[in-house]
Amino acid sequence: SSMTQLLDALEKNRPARKLAFRTPPQLPIYTGSKIKDQAGNPLEIILLDADTGSPAAIPQPLPVELVPVIGDFPPYGREDWTAGEFQTGVVKAREGKRPLLTGQVSLTMRDGGCATVGELEFTENSSWVRCRRFRIGVRVVPGSYDGPRIQEALTEAFVVRDRRGELYGKHYPPVLDDDVWRLEKIGKDGVFHRNLKRNNIGTVQEFVQMLMVKPTELRAILGDGMTDGMWKETTEHAKTCEPDDRVYVYSSAHGTVYVNSIFKPVRVVLSGVELPLEQLSVSQKVSL
Repeated sequence: SSMTQLLDALEKNRPARKLAFRTPPQLPIYTGSKIKDQAGNPLEIILLDADTGSPAAIPQPLPVELVPVIGDFPPYGREDWTAGEFQTGVVKAREGKRPLLTGQVSLTMRDGGCATVGELEFTENSSWVRCRRFRIGVRVVPGSYDGPRIQEALTEAFVVRDRRGELYGKHYPPVLDDDVWRLEKIGKDGVFHRNLKRNNIGTVQEFVQMLMVKPTELRAILGDGMTDGMWKETTEHAKTCEPDDRVYVYSSAHGTVYVNSIFKPVRVVLSGVELPLEQLSVSQKVSL
């Protein structure tokens, strides 16, 4: 079949060397935010021997460029492609828009070294392309080098999200350490947020702990601006957060209560007897 012939031809003409990223980029990636590698350092581009995967010598200064590539390239998950095919995967900037990938997009690789990408960011999110994902590709600048073909590098495919959304966005589910304004209906630096901060409630964990122990007081702190509907939405969102492994112990003359990191009882011992939580009577709850 023509597919088999194509794969055979690619195999026969397989480049002996390929570009690669030393470490993958750190996700998630947001528009206008500096792209770093997984360790939080600038991305590094290296040249490898395609067969062994070990570093290859760079025969002459090699101009390379970083380009945005559509997330579903290469087709059929192939590992080889031609320079022409790679070009079809490059995402063009939209009419009247800035280049999609900006920063230090042109670099020169020299022997014995890698190219370090100082500044790199996406200017648009990936929601407008068919597969809703991008990759970052690196290729030798076309026409700058006439030696044997060097295969392009590609990152994994990833979603690029809007920075605006991250600056003010809510988290689902929220995490214990999140700022409290990540909860529904609590706007960053808004009245509710300021009221909570004034009462030393700065994180989702502190909010949920108070919700479990003193809900009426918490409601009063938020103030009159919060309607019943808003209160319901905020507290339901807050309760979806996952507790961590910490357990706190409270002892009184009546017994001992073990609670998790959001102050939800996980174990109750009364007069030396462990009680199933669902069987506690109201008076037992009050006496505790």
